[in-house]
Formats: sequence, structure tokens, C-alpha cells
Amino acid sequence: MEYANQDTRTAAQVVVFDFDGTVIAGQSGFLFAAYLYRQHISSLMRTIRLAWWGIRYKFHLPQRQEEARELVMGALTEMDVAQANQVMQSFYQDVIASRFRPEALLAAKQHHDMGRVVLLVSATFVPIAERAAEYLGADDFMATQMQVADGHYTTRVLGSVVEGVEKPRAVENWCNEHLGTGAWEIVDAYGDHYSDVPLLGMAQNAHAVCPGPTLVKIARQRGWEILNWSSAEAPKQPSAGSVSHQSMDSLVDKSSELPKKCN
Repeated sequence: MEYANQDTRTAAQVVVFDFDGTVIAGQSGFLFAAYLYRQHISSLMRTIRLAWWGIRYKFHLPQRQEEARELVMGALTEMDVAQANQVMQSFYQDVIASRFRPEALLAAKQHHDMGRVVLLVSATFVPIAERAAEYLGADDFMATQMQVADGHYTTRVLGSVVEGVEKPRAVENWCNEHLGTGAWEIVDAYGDHYSDVPLLGMAQNAHAVCPGPTLVKIARQRGWEILNWSSAEAPKQPSAGSVSHQSMDSLVDKSSELPKKCN
């Protein structure tokens, strides 16, 4: 797709959406871990280790972003890339598709109607982000890539996890490549987590969506808009095929499976 700015006198206007907790209600990483456990793809011990990582992340304790991706992708390394991608597609359809916030879909459409470039940026895996960007109506997306060896995913991240300061860096690189260096501006950005502050800080208009306490404090200090978007389910999306769903209790924090509630 061609994104070149036709009017050289003005900068291209760009809008950026974070994914987890912003565009969707919930965190796709924890939801995916629970899904893999219910499907007997991931072990109990792996799920417990991921839950412990999630606790450290939630309470701002030391943790590596790569660790969570290593644990989740480690459950898929026995499959070839095509099979692993199918699992991620099925997870998207079975779990993620109904979690889109209606306000996010509407906001993306309104920005598009204004002629703006809409981007989705996420720490989630590329096959999941690709489907999400398509449904959101985004022009493109940036997400975490995993290394591939001998036709299988490895547990190593290719490049960096698209999280924290890596989000604005990924957006800047994309815009410079597709729109031209100095030929663009971030007019709006949407995020839900304190780690999205570097991304929100890029924008002329920053929007904190159902933010946690830390981001609420920062948003108020900086005069950013706080949006209490609903967790209502979006219409069910067309199926792209799915693995059978098997009910099984998960030791992943149950709160991560429930739509995020705004204050």
C-alpha cells in the first residue's frame, strides 16, 4: 500500500493504537497462555511460570519482557511454523475476536475518515497482531517477531519485544520508511498501561484508555484525556478455522481472562 503524503506542504497525520487493554479488553499474552493450557498444548509448570511473570509485571517488579514470549512460544516449538500459526489464528478467533472495544473500532474509523494513517502497535506475536490490525482497519501494524529455525519457531525474539520505549521506536521507524523522514506527525495515540507513556508522549493528543493507577496519575499530571471505554463484546468475526475447545481450569490469573473494567 502506498502511504506517501500527496501534499508536500503538510505532514502526514498518524494515529497509533496500543493493542492489549486498549483496542481489546484483556491482555492477549495471558489469554493465550490460558488457551494453550486448556488445549493441552502448554504444560502446567509452564503456565505457573508465566503466571508468576504476570504477577511481577503487574506490580512493577523486575522481569524480562523476553521471558514471557519465551515461555509462551516454548509450547509451540514442536510444531512447524504453519501449525503454530494456525494455533494462533484459532486463538484469535476463539478468544480475541469478541474482545474488541466498540469505541476503539469507532475511533479508528473516524480517524481513517479524516484521512489519517492508522497504526496498531503491540508486544503480541505477529500472526495475532496481523488479524487484529485487519479487523481494526489499521493501515499497518508493528508486533513482536520470533526467530525461526528449520521451519520451527524458536523461543528467541527477533529484534526487540515491541513494548515500552520500543513502541515509539517501531512507530518512528515505520513512519520514516513509509511516509518520509520529517514528513509525518503523531496526532493521536491511545494506550492503557504505564509502559505506554513513551508512546503517548509522542502524540499531540494522548488518550489513556481504562488506565491503571500509575497511568492515571501520569495522565492527570500531563493533562492527557482519560477514556473509560466499555468492555462490551464486539460482533463475532468470521471464522478462520479453529482447534476444538476443551474446558479445563487454568492457573493463569482468572482476572486476565475477564474483560477489563473501567472506573
